[in-house]
Amino acid sequence: MNDDMNYKSLFIGDKSENGSTYLNELTKLVQRHLGWRENYIPSDIPAITNSDKTKKEYQDSLKRQHEVLSELDQRLRPGTIPWMSAGRYWGQMNSDTLMPSMLAYCYAMLWNSNNVALESSMATSEMESEVGEDFAKLFDFKHGWGHITHDGSMANLEGLWYARQFKSMPLAFKEVVPETVEGKSEWELLNMSVEDVLKILSKLTPKQIDAVKAHSSRSGKNIQKLGKFIVPYTKHYSWLKALDISGVGLDQMIQIPVKSDFRMDIDKLEETIKDLASKHIPILGVVAVVGTTEEGQVDEVDRIVKFRKEMEKQGVYFYLHVDAAYGGYGRALFKDQEGHFVEYDQLADMLKKHHVFNYPIRISEHVYRGFKAIKDAESVTVDPHKMGYVPYSAGGIAIKYEAMRNVISYFAPYVFEKKTASVPDMLGSYIIGGSKAGATAAAVWAAHRTLPLNVTGYGRLVGASIEAAQRFRDFLKNLTFNVKGTEVEVYPLDNPDFNMVDWVLKVKGETSLQKTNALNEKVFDFSSMYDSHVYANRFLTSHTIFRKDTYGDSPLPFIERMGFDKDEWNKVGSITLLRAAIMTPYLNDDKLFDFYSKGIAKSMGEKLNEVL
Repeated sequence: MNDDMNYKSLFIGDKSENGSTYLNELTKLVQRHLGWRENYIPSDIPAITNSDKTKKEYQDSLKRQHEVLSELDQRLRPGTIPWMSAGRYWGQMNSDTLMPSMLAYCYAMLWNSNNVALESSMATSEMESEVGEDFAKLFDFKHGWGHITHDGSMANLEGLWYARQFKSMPLAFKEVVPETVEGKSEWELLNMSVEDVLKILSKLTPKQIDAVKAHSSRSGKNIQKLGKFIVPYTKHYSWLKALDISGVGLDQMIQIPVKSDFRMDIDKLEETIKDLASKHIPILGVVAVVGTTEEGQVDEVDRIVKFRKEMEKQGVYFYLHVDAAYGGYGRALFKDQEGHFVEYDQLADMLKKHHVFNYPIRISEHVYRGFKAIKDAESVTVDPHKMGYVPYSAGGIAIKYEAMRNVISYFAPYVFEKKTASVPDMLGSYIIGGSKAGATAAAVWAAHRTLPLNVTGYGRLVGASIEAAQRFRDFLKNLTFNVKGTEVEVYPLDNPDFNMVDWVLKVKGETSLQKTNALNEKVFDFSSMYDSHVYANRFLTSHTIFRKDTYGDSPLPFIERMGFDKDEWNKVGSITLLRAAIMTPYLNDDKLFDFYSKGIAKSMGEKLNEVL
């Protein structure tokens, strides 16, 4: 039996190839819901009578509703990017979304569940609990837990919330239950691991735990003592907001440069941490990125984990959060049908067996190790609404130990009773957000149940986008244009770890980086939402800017490869690149890729003809 999922059957399709399936399934589901309403206690009298329906204002209201919905349709058509295209929209992280997920969302929306209160969401809260288990299993957190967040920014904020609370708990132990940390210096208290904190908490009474939490960083005390929070220059901007909101503060942030491959410079990270430790400055936490949103890179999480173990022997500990909002689902590529993370020397055979790639793609050992080491982090951000191919808005977070959530928990009297707070589905006690859509949980649940989180399901889907990215980069590498007698060269950025492709268009012989930046800005303006004819546009892309004040000299090898020298880079201080988040699940097909790549090249040529 072939257990591989044909994910093409699970999308509506760019030309609505599976549109009738979607419509039929949706119609059946809606009819079932209408019947459920109709059959609830049949003896009840109807609230809306036939007499009501004949009234003029009733009919006028229906007419008004129709007019509003018609206006909605008219505004959405020209005001929405054609993200469903098989190979023309390569801009932001938008792509065709999974049909089972959309159907589940539309259907569950009719039931209007609020997943923060179990009594109003018995079904969808259970689904969210199961999705949380999926997240934990995806990252091999054997005793872990997870939940859906409103987005990745909220998940990152929760990650910092966990780090701040755990770092402050030992100081609270000393105040409330000093016997549990007797003989430890403040430096030792500020370097206790999550496991050490949980071990002490497991021996305390509920009353003592409440008192300790009241004296933790949630009181506002000791936050400035907790130390530095370290992020790479490729961090998502949400970390700035998280530091602000949490009270840790932007002054506590240290940014680590990236290397010329745009991965965090782990040598610099180690050097920074050792320097801080020598000065007895604690490290609150470190963030590694798996799937940077500008370059598609995977930080060396394994090296960070190894270094942390070495530093723990010297009495230095820091919390580790992996921001895998974009890349997290990629871990399914490495998991067999039983959910085991395969050894690297078995990976190529497994990918071949399940027909993941149709093009020569090699997953580097660096990427493999980075994904594998996520299991040793304390928490992970993962976004279903990105590589989970689930409609917005659906972020997610997973934590290594379920018991960790008790450190941040709250109880709202009108929603929860403390005696039932141990029920896993009582989400509101353990999360930042309040009311949340049960429809989102149903959407993610349906996606995970249809496509397994292993190589047979999401592995093949994510693999298709990685293949398309690698194909497109190879295509760009050999692409040139002759526009009105001017030769224009294409310079793609070095191989991405994931499915992001960046490139620069440059007039051959051009020595001005500023003019090259201006050219790419103009091409972007003609190839993006700024083009008023977006629906008719034959190729849409995004763009990004690498600035010297944030990227340092990491872009310099790329700059020099294009023919610019260091002085020109220092003078201009930035490079503008066209950028494509290649999430399309369709372009691992030779015929389709050939069709769309030629069409994209023609479109770029036409746009260059307009701007040069």
